[in-house]
Amino acid sequence: MTPWVRVTGTIKDKGSIWAAKFAPPTILRNPVLETAVIKATSHDERHIDYKNVERVMQWLAASPLHLKPLVFSLSLRMKKTRSWPVALKGLMLIHGIFCCDFPALQKIGRLPFDLSDFTDRHSKSDKVWGFNAFVRSYFTYLDQRSAFVSSEYQKRSKQRKEIEDTLMQELEKLQKMQTLIDTILQIRPLNERINNVALILEAMDCMVVELSDLYGKFCGEMSRILLRIYDMGGKMEASLGLRVVQKAAIQGEELACYFEFCREMGIVHAYRSPKVERISEENIRTLERMANGEDEKKMIEMEKKEEKGIVLPSKEGSETVITEKWEVFEDDNRGLNDGNNSIIASANSNPFLEESFYSLVPYNPPLPDLITF
Repeated sequence: MTPWVRVTGTIKDKGSIWAAKFAPPTILRNPVLETAVIKATSHDERHIDYKNVERVMQWLAASPLHLKPLVFSLSLRMKKTRSWPVALKGLMLIHGIFCCDFPALQKIGRLPFDLSDFTDRHSKSDKVWGFNAFVRSYFTYLDQRSAFVSSEYQKRSKQRKEIEDTLMQELEKLQKMQTLIDTILQIRPLNERINNVALILEAMDCMVVELSDLYGKFCGEMSRILLRIYDMGGKMEASLGLRVVQKAAIQGEELACYFEFCREMGIVHAYRSPKVERISEENIRTLERMANGEDEKKMIEMEKKEEKGIVLPSKEGSETVITEKWEVFEDDNRGLNDGNNSIIASANSNPFLEESFYSLVPYNPPLPDLITF
């Protein structure tokens, strides 16, 4: 950012502050809160005004009635700006607010402003295209995140607490979480010129914490839901669960690369990122068998009849057990006159050994700082 652009940005911030101070208070306008929002989203790309960020948080924590003036002030600023530092600070501010888990925020739905086609108009396009792309991808994630949280809140409000979601509903929720993870993975600097910009590094630190937290929640939910599939799922649930597991295996590789990229950038929280769990082939094969209509419970029950044997169904529906033990068979016509024993077969291994269910260690995210959570 050139000195002239910095001076122009400072003048604009002061003008906006004066306009906010003299604006008449209404239900949607709080001059003091609006002034704090403007200072927290200044044009200065070199630092963030954490003092005024804290003031915004304090206003919201004091009363949920301050949510509307806050959203109005921030939306007004985001709609008018054509400066990437202002846009990025605004996104980081609302991201921090979301992570405070105020109940009123769950009702917002889609963000009340649109930065999907944001373009900085204070510099040449060849110098700011990387910033533009970063702001757009950040906005896309927050917009989808807000919509997802709102839809889950509305669903819980309509349902009684004692009613449990169906397996299909829980699997669809997992797919939505995977979509959010994919969206976060798109948030990264696209050229080396912006890799060392302090504001970009701060935003990337926010995203690493967000991704770690979201991935931990996803893993915990997936472990629980897979257990439900193994216990009571049918072909449809197993098929959808298989798609989720296959997608998770691919995302695991992408997550590992993303965290490594962030460590190379010097992102602090990337060094405390969660371990990326790998999906075992056995779990995938189990879901494939269930999706193909094979009765997993029946196979397990048959296996338990002979711990070291192989159970094979006959054409008549009966069962033949092949074991390492001597088996004595009675001859219906002749009886056991000779008392001879017969060796049926010997099995070296059992391909139907019961595997432990898929489990993951949930990630405990680090304590959030003021702007990141």
